[in-house]
Amino acid sequence: MRISILGCGYVGLVTGACLAEIGHQVVCTDNDESKIKTLNQGALPIYEPNLDEIVARNRKAERLTFTADLGDAVRFGDAIFICVGTPPLQDGDADLSSIDSSARLIAAEARSSKLVIEKSTVPMQTGQKLKRALEIYARNSGISFSVASNPEFLREGTAVLDFLHPDRIVIGVGDERTEAQLREVYRPLVEQNIACPIHNGNCPPKVAPRLLVTSINSAELIKHACNSFLAVKISYANLIADICENMGADVDEVVEAMGLDARIGPQFLRPGLGFGGFCLPKDVQAFIRLGEKAGVDVALLKDAERINKKRIDSFLAKARHALWILKDKRIGILGLAFKPETDDIRFAPAIELIRRLLQEQAQIQVYDPQAMEKTKALYPSIRYCTDPHEVADSAEALMIVTEWEVFKTLDWQRIERAMLRPLILDGRNLLRGKELAALGFEYQGIGKPIDESLAHIPVSG
Repeated sequence: MRISILGCGYVGLVTGACLAEIGHQVVCTDNDESKIKTLNQGALPIYEPNLDEIVARNRKAERLTFTADLGDAVRFGDAIFICVGTPPLQDGDADLSSIDSSARLIAAEARSSKLVIEKSTVPMQTGQKLKRALEIYARNSGISFSVASNPEFLREGTAVLDFLHPDRIVIGVGDERTEAQLREVYRPLVEQNIACPIHNGNCPPKVAPRLLVTSINSAELIKHACNSFLAVKISYANLIADICENMGADVDEVVEAMGLDARIGPQFLRPGLGFGGFCLPKDVQAFIRLGEKAGVDVALLKDAERINKKRIDSFLAKARHALWILKDKRIGILGLAFKPETDDIRFAPAIELIRRLLQEQAQIQVYDPQAMEKTKALYPSIRYCTDPHEVADSAEALMIVTEWEVFKTLDWQRIERAMLRPLILDGRNLLRGKELAALGFEYQGIGKPIDESLAHIPVSG
């Protein structure tokens, strides 16, 4: 099929590249011309494992192209995926102005009937409004538009694998013709008749995903419902961690046992500095607003959000208790991205942590394998280290903020020697406290029995 992608962010770029990988002809566009220029030069504006390989291969095969001409992109596709941003407004509602702009663009530039597919995460009933907008903006043109919802379930860091090996594909449609078109889009994935393009041994076994056909309203709700549930699960793990920390239990032992229950499962049942990134925080806010508009009690979601926002408070309370005064203390931070295997710092706990530490006039030095350039744009004055071991130089505390796998294998003896005080505050429970204690470190994780050297501090901050 001929497919157009509006928006070359994380979702749009992965969607476009992977649709080309499974055999479609794809044109991607974005109103940010610098992003298109970067892509046409063979580089990527984001870091996502395996994406560079797939983009390069499909550009070479001429199945994937990038253009700054928005009209050309609209006219090319029989199906148009809208993958634009829907950031939160001040009141928590999703900002749908880019969806509206996409409708205006499609209506103005289309010369034939189009299937328009919401890929962006949007609140319920957006599809109805999108179809109405297309009809209004294209009145008297004689062109008809079908609208569908196809929520994405991509995780940054594993987005390519998630697209090519999904556990489910949800299509929200209003008629059989639209359903047939979307079934054709995803037929190669459902039939599993493509070779796995990932060559690092990480491809899962071939398992055909379930293609679930719903109404447009239900499809729109599914994404918000999923992400909000994951947010609640993370906040619940942090609630358990606070109880463990105050009462002398080990949260890792507790959540391991919980996760073995098939009704619960281990994924996202991990305590730490809370959820970040662009999806979960904004989707929880949008779901809260949706529930309020529906007249539903959303206290559960508000409590999950409140617990999440207090994670930095709790972490800083540990730092203050251990260091007494943060002013002029040199603090190393390992990890800036909101999660490993991405360079995305949007709503990342590290960004808020740095802001708060700078308010208290701490001296900060940081390292992240991918996210330092983006962080420099926000905080140009802090020290950016070229090697993770440099973060320890004369530091009085070392904070683990993102659970990059490479941090597990650092030369911790070297780090201990380099630090002014060998104190580790592990915000992700990435390291083994007993092993570090044997090397001479003071170690404090999340939801762990308090180290005697740090004494007991209330986790509420």
